[in-house]
Amino acid sequence: MVLQTEFSFTLPRGYVDNTGMVHKEGVMRLATAADEILPLRDPRVQQNPGYLTVILLARVITRLGSMPAVDTKVIENLYTMDLAYLQDLYQRINAMEEPSYRGICPHCGEELDVPINFLGAGE
Repeated sequence: MVLQTEFSFTLPRGYVDNTGMVHKEGVMRLATAADEILPLRDPRVQQNPGYLTVILLARVITRLGSMPAVDTKVIENLYTMDLAYLQDLYQRINAMEEPSYRGICPHCGEELDVPINFLGAGE
């Protein structure tokens, strides 16, 4: 089995850059221990613990549309809906178990967990 380390996503609204272009498609990688530990030393996090999310997302989002890089300024300027979406995605892909969606089978009505295969791995 190959460990999936990158997950594609589509933002609900999208990041609007300074030219007015909307960037919605992106890729987030799994977080490392350094991703979670090093930002704790950042003075912005020490002054405002809520800023940890901004730094974490800037570290793990490897691509967003045609942006040359994703930094904290990009994350700060996301719409609230997109920030919430990315926080949820971060939690799902970095959970101890494989990300899945709990749902009801439309054919038999049975409740089941469907693994989320973000990049089509294994197909």
